[in-house]
Amino acid sequence: MPDAGNVTALFRTATAHSPSYATLDRAAGGGSQVIDFCIPCNPYFPTPEMFDELGARLRDILTYYPSSADTIAAELCAVLGLNPQTVAMGNGSTELITWIDHLLVRESLAVPVPTFGRWTDQPMETGKRVDMYPLPEQAGFQLDPGAFVEFVRRRGSRTAVVCNPNNPDGGLLPRRAVLALLDALQDLELVVVDESFLDFADAEAEPSVAQEAVLRPNVIVLRSLGKNFGLHGVRFGYLVANPGLAGKVRAALPKWNLNSFAETVVFLLGRYRSAYGTSLRQVCRDRQEMQWHLSRLPGLTVYPSQGNFLYVRLPEGVDGAALRDQLLTAHGVLIRECGNKIGSSSRFLRLVVRPQHDVQRLLAGLEQVLYGGELPAADPHGYAALRPVRYGSGTAAVDRLVHRA
Repeated sequence: MPDAGNVTALFRTATAHSPSYATLDRAAGGGSQVIDFCIPCNPYFPTPEMFDELGARLRDILTYYPSSADTIAAELCAVLGLNPQTVAMGNGSTELITWIDHLLVRESLAVPVPTFGRWTDQPMETGKRVDMYPLPEQAGFQLDPGAFVEFVRRRGSRTAVVCNPNNPDGGLLPRRAVLALLDALQDLELVVVDESFLDFADAEAEPSVAQEAVLRPNVIVLRSLGKNFGLHGVRFGYLVANPGLAGKVRAALPKWNLNSFAETVVFLLGRYRSAYGTSLRQVCRDRQEMQWHLSRLPGLTVYPSQGNFLYVRLPEGVDGAALRDQLLTAHGVLIRECGNKIGSSSRFLRLVVRPQHDVQRLLAGLEQVLYGGELPAADPHGYAALRPVRYGSGTAAVDRLVHRA
């Protein structure tokens, strides 16, 4: 198992994100065999055959420049049935979020919280006002579109962002509700629908609003490829919007912002689309099974999710940071506790959906730590050593704004 002191110390830094898997592995001395319930990617894709093909071409992939982003985007659009003039590809969705903020967000941005941290931190880093709409725990963190529109009007926000499904809770708005929201906010300068996890949703057959985005003057739909394809390390994603908006972002992107791995994967997709669909269906089955098992643990609340992760509230008095450390060092299981997410606390976890044999190891660790006496005993004021984690974005100016609010 990982060395306790080296590894758990990495989580003490003030950042809105967990340490990378590579950083944890180096701190543990390598070969730690940790089961990762933290990084939300697809465990069934790429297929072993795809990895074999990538491995066989590794020398060429690393040796030669990639094609231009336009060439790679054109192939992706051919596979997905999109118009290249309505698409901009980025080196991960965070690059596109950065350019959306720099180019298209002016005074203020409204976003429900908790959500993906870059949608709050990025605009604050550039001096924008971020209007944070708290998702109600009593409603299972489900977004009420009408209440959000009222909040936007009350605050005078000029940009609005909705993640669908939302990260970390996995809440999904039906397509008709998203379209109604876009109609209600058509006077805003910009509305972004972040669909990074939408491929994992199975509540309706066609939940995306990307086809509608190209017809609207102020709408961008953001999609992730790394999460869906199980390739976070490749760093690629894309946005869909009307040709004017997409072209403005595309013109600002660096000439070779996509790497040769991304190009190779994109050009493999056409041959592996069936396998990709099979992988998504398996993730959905695993999600249902994992939710059922977790909900049987005493004191745990598991919220409905349409992502490839589950949002879990721990029993009263249990701190997620201490639980994370115990699971990692004693059981070789890495989880995401949400104490450093705006709108959340250390009582909440986001657990990535994984195959059932991995889930059994998670369950065994949870049962031992939560009910087998591994956590420190409570004093009259609660867990003396388990104080809530204070939110930290990694940017001092952002932290001052958050804590002042």
